[in-house]
Amino acid sequence: MTRPYWQEELETMSRDDLQQLQLERLRNTISQASHSSFYKKVFEDNDISADDIRSLDDLNRLPFTTKDDLRSQYPYGFASIPLQRCVRIHSSSGTTGNPTVVLHSQKDIDLWANQVARCMYMVGLRDTDVFQNTSGYGMFTGGLGFQYGAEKLGALTVPAAAGNSKRQIKFIMDFGTTALHIIPSYATRLAEVFQEMNIDPRTDTALRIFCMGAEPHSEEQRLRIEKLLGVKAYNCFGMSEMNGPGVAFECTEQKGLHIWEDYVIAEIIDPQTLQPVPEGEIGELVLTTLQREAMPLIRYRTHDLTRFIPGDCLCGRTHRRIDRFKGRSDDMIILKGVNIFPIQIEKILLSFKELGGNYLITIETVGNNDEMLIEVELSDLFTDDYSVLERLSKKIVRQLKDELLITPRVKLVSKGSIPVSEGKAVRVKDLRKF
Repeated sequence: MTRPYWQEELETMSRDDLQQLQLERLRNTISQASHSSFYKKVFEDNDISADDIRSLDDLNRLPFTTKDDLRSQYPYGFASIPLQRCVRIHSSSGTTGNPTVVLHSQKDIDLWANQVARCMYMVGLRDTDVFQNTSGYGMFTGGLGFQYGAEKLGALTVPAAAGNSKRQIKFIMDFGTTALHIIPSYATRLAEVFQEMNIDPRTDTALRIFCMGAEPHSEEQRLRIEKLLGVKAYNCFGMSEMNGPGVAFECTEQKGLHIWEDYVIAEIIDPQTLQPVPEGEIGELVLTTLQREAMPLIRYRTHDLTRFIPGDCLCGRTHRRIDRFKGRSDDMIILKGVNIFPIQIEKILLSFKELGGNYLITIETVGNNDEMLIEVELSDLFTDDYSVLERLSKKIVRQLKDELLITPRVKLVSKGSIPVSEGKAVRVKDLRKF
């Protein structure tokens, strides 16, 4: 019988011992961060040093760190060790202004690999698995993060990278791939290509586990992917600023994502007041790194909206769980005074078996009014009878209105009408002029 934990002592330690470990590592983190030009000034301005941190509550004495701070210090203002001791840079796409840059030492890379291996082991991957990575390699952390984690685990790795779905399927078939790291929208696309090739992944492959991240996705989408591909799909959370994938991960109970509290301190705040929200309420996730050497980050605002799930997990791990993300505080749509998150719309659309998985939300100004148009593809198994489609459209609009408190326009389009990419899906186009 294999052991149930990758690192049992750390994964199951008591809350008191875990918080004591966090306190020790927080003090070390503040000492380490003080070597960066950015945090040296922050600590001086707030008259605080590692010696002043006597409890975890003292973290509140420090201001938040934001993505704008990272951009303003581009490229090396957060470096806490000499550059000759850094071995890698990862970066965001930087579509406007400077990108965000994250530096890693070899120690950081090794710890990150172990963190990802812990996640993978938790959901049942072992050194007997063949793990195929469909994420891009390079500045994006998803590819290399899972690559090194899988190697640390001892799995046979297939660094397929993104795109070329038929080649992905050839590798899955030829190499006996048992697990994939995949973006949810691409998982749906891959299922379509399997169908086009007359291959049933449920019976014709060895696939059994998907590690899914990079995009928020609903439970309905997860269940659809599991059904189409015959796998168990586990939700993964990561971000480049916190290394990359592996910050939090579902266990086999699938009742929230364990956030590894020996690696980070997690807070959940009201994004408007910046004060902590009561246990169990939704707010913005804030993270402080605890073991990073090259570039510690303190109270980093992620803009991801979630909540701590109260109570213990049946898996035996004591690290707190965060809920599936509701959305982001910075991709919220405000329309007619109503706050809307795309994932609310996705949840409704995926409840209709007549619809496919691809959709596009467009916000635009018509006359003097802002309006929402939702284009959604039909399943290839559904009718093109106009009267049936009209009734379906009205039913979808009614359910969306009940959820969103506004009335969107819904346009049903044939399968393949909405452009798809094999990277992160574009779900919202806001064409309003502000």
